[in-house]
Amino acid sequence: MLQSELDGKRVVVALGGNALGETPGEQLKLLENTSKNLAHMVKEGINVVVTHGNGPQVGIIDEAFEVASKDKDAQVPPMPLSDCNAMSQGYIGAQLSCTLRNEFRRQDIMREVANVPTHVVVDADDPAFKDYEKPIGAFMTETEARVFAKATGYQVREDSGRGWRRVVPSPVPQDIVELETVRDLMEDGCVVIAAGGGGIPVTVRDGVHTAVDAIVDKDLTSAILAWRVRADILVILTAVEKVYLDFGKPTQKALDAMAVSEARAYMEQGQFAPGSMLPKVQACVKFVEAHPGGRAVITSLDHAAAGLRGETGTLIVADEK
Repeated sequence: MLQSELDGKRVVVALGGNALGETPGEQLKLLENTSKNLAHMVKEGINVVVTHGNGPQVGIIDEAFEVASKDKDAQVPPMPLSDCNAMSQGYIGAQLSCTLRNEFRRQDIMREVANVPTHVVVDADDPAFKDYEKPIGAFMTETEARVFAKATGYQVREDSGRGWRRVVPSPVPQDIVELETVRDLMEDGCVVIAAGGGGIPVTVRDGVHTAVDAIVDKDLTSAILAWRVRADILVILTAVEKVYLDFGKPTQKALDAMAVSEARAYMEQGQFAPGSMLPKVQACVKFVEAHPGGRAVITSLDHAAAGLRGETGTLIVADEK
């Protein structure tokens, strides 16, 4: 795709965990590099909303409050997971806003940045509140995880071959509360940071919003956001340049493109790891099914601009009728 063809396009970019660190200092350094790549995308002339994960960060915040609250001398109250989620949105968004503004200044890009703490509506009866599966916090060995679970009463689970982590409910997002705000800022030309960590989940009854302790998958929220703002492209950035079949095996094969029906067949075959590539492909499928005129791309952060132009990455599109 030529640069001129991207001018004015609406794009939602979902940052993977490789764009963030596990400490504020490490995160800031990584976000400086992330902002360089995002700036290259913005230079293409797009109107962009950036979403991001918060798995390690929200877990660290939650654990810090839990430890501090047990110290009677510290006088620190326990903090609900929903509020830890909000805190992670705030400080990740603040760092990303700052690094983006600095990079825009270096590249002479005249764009404003707006960080919007975001709530997402979930169903109070979602089965996820009974079957915990969303990993958060630091990685542990199995022994450490079992000791941690016994001491805290939390649930733990092995995470995609990378180690053990705490798991929490992950209900399916239904809607985005601040949607109109995000859309208005996007239409005004702002680079918007929204739905951090998948958003703060709330249930709604009789018009009353109530925060719940859970973490929503940021890729699924990104898909809804992209559909609701009528984005032309959803870009999900991860650690690899393309999606692979038989990933990590001698028969590994990169995919340049998938139609929705092909993606569903691969998912049924178990080609994509849960907690890793699977939710990203699921999110792309949901987006293009809801918005058949849109396209979804999965690629790495370093190849973000090229993926946006259609030069690399894995493209997911609706089936031809």
